[in-house]
Amino acid sequence: MPAELANLMAMDEETPHLSDDEIREPSSSYATQRDYIKRAKPAADDRQRVIRESAVAAFKDYLTEERCLVINFRDMNATELGRILAAHPVLAKPLMILCNVAERAIERDLGLKGLNSYSPRFRRDSAKALAGYLKPFLPDRIELDSFCAIDRLMFLDKEIRKGKGRWEQMVRAALVDAAKRVGLLGTFKKRHFETGGEEFELDAACPGTGPITVAVDVKRIEARRDIHKRCDEIVNKAAKFKGVYPGGKFVVFIYYPFTDEHLNVSNRLKSENIDVVVFASEHPESIRNAALTALKTKKS
Repeated sequence: MPAELANLMAMDEETPHLSDDEIREPSSSYATQRDYIKRAKPAADDRQRVIRESAVAAFKDYLTEERCLVINFRDMNATELGRILAAHPVLAKPLMILCNVAERAIERDLGLKGLNSYSPRFRRDSAKALAGYLKPFLPDRIELDSFCAIDRLMFLDKEIRKGKGRWEQMVRAALVDAAKRVGLLGTFKKRHFETGGEEFELDAACPGTGPITVAVDVKRIEARRDIHKRCDEIVNKAAKFKGVYPGGKFVVFIYYPFTDEHLNVSNRLKSENIDVVVFASEHPESIRNAALTALKTKKS
């Protein structure tokens, strides 16, 4: 158990939270989340003042005073917050959002691994440990409706990203179906290959094991400004793949909503190491057609 976690578990009413030195290992010069927030705080405070002043001026005709429920974090210590988290673990995420603390920071600074902040399962005194870590970052108070709205915003973002991730799963399923239709033996799975001491991931590759005959790099690109960087990444991966499997087929499967630029993207991806470039929308038929085209098209 990390020393900092042991310290957190030992806290009591007189020790509401850990100091910077207690969180950081004594001989370490690596930064913790507290360090990052401390550095960014002055600029954030300045922006908060600017936003408040601008909002008051801009919305002055629409501002009203109302009675509302307010959570007073300043009135609770870390031990009480730990009891609250243990009893209501679903509140971990909105509390973490308020503190600008992500799961990776928790794992790095506390050693609490595998924390699913949207559906946490606290073991032993880990709720108390998390509370001691978060308490110094919390604001003095926040309106209950704002607390809930912040969580809703981030939950929406998570669900949207999850939906985008399902597109890649649909592509892989379409490739499996297309492989059967064209008589390609094997199935499509995520695969990795190594070259020059580096490991590369393929979003879909056939067969599922052994030498790879067809590699598919699936890219979802939703901003024009990202296209150059992503194309460079694709070209580099294709070159690395052909260095390991010179007889393999490299396919690029792209979601790019700017249809009038598809030809330009294809031209940017012209390379002796890239055999096929196909585009697909979110519609299942579009994905199926692109998968069939990708596997039917012969190597360049």
